[in-house]
Amino acid sequence: MSIQNEVKDLIIPIDRKIQQIDIKSQYIDLAQPIHLYGQVNVTKLLAEYGINKEPHLNTQQHVERSTLQIGVDEAGRGPLLGSVNVAAAILPMTWAGLIEAQPLKDTPLSILTDSKQLSEKKRDILYPLVQQHAIGFIIADIPAAVIDQVNILQATMLGMRLCTEVLLEIIAKHMATSMMQFEVLFDGNRCPDIDYVMLAKLGIETSAIDCQAWVKGDARHTSIAAASILAKVSRDTAMYMLDTEYPEYGIAKHKGYPTKAHIEAIEKYGVLPAHRRSFAPVRKAIEN
Repeated sequence: MSIQNEVKDLIIPIDRKIQQIDIKSQYIDLAQPIHLYGQVNVTKLLAEYGINKEPHLNTQQHVERSTLQIGVDEAGRGPLLGSVNVAAAILPMTWAGLIEAQPLKDTPLSILTDSKQLSEKKRDILYPLVQQHAIGFIIADIPAAVIDQVNILQATMLGMRLCTEVLLEIIAKHMATSMMQFEVLFDGNRCPDIDYVMLAKLGIETSAIDCQAWVKGDARHTSIAAASILAKVSRDTAMYMLDTEYPEYGIAKHKGYPTKAHIEAIEKYGVLPAHRRSFAPVRKAIEN
């Protein structure tokens, strides 16, 4: 009887809480920690993008396949309640591209498109599949207190920045990056301020990072669509948990968005700790 040794993938888990951060050259203590969680499958990363540390050992194929794409998206900028969630995803090389080109056809993620165009049932199906098949992914939970502290735009940009930097940091620690190029695709009309100095110290030069902002990018690029699923479902999950604590607010139905029922619940039962006090309806309720 022969015994075969099963070789397991090397997976680096991500679980960090950020309490202090440099924002626009100002080092600040955050009102609450930002939680980052996810993983990078180093075995898959090296198999698809691995580059020899000695340049003369790299073939033209190595050089041509050395562009790694990261998709980044957010969920929850508009609600009055809870965190804004940001996620980033690295899909297998042949799966990353324009959705219209159908790179996901005949893959486990074949139904993936913009999370807002999918039913909740399909999003819930895709959520574990994206985590299972992505080379790497990360989710950032930016709490309401931080949103109130720096405003919703800066909180979102901060989440996008942290997701990008942590993924690139892990990549730099586990493979040679001198011959690599990185495409970071952000959903929206702007890119965050990446800490290029920190990344350069890790071996990733500024010229190797191509940050692109794509309006409605979650409907254009598979990697952004994957990030969209992670951000949306992780936030919805948090809303369902809040609903079990405060069923009278109907959070499972409105997910924190400013519906008539939600505003009436605030007026009747008061403001919760997870409400965003800088948002007008909540601020008005507090003043009254």
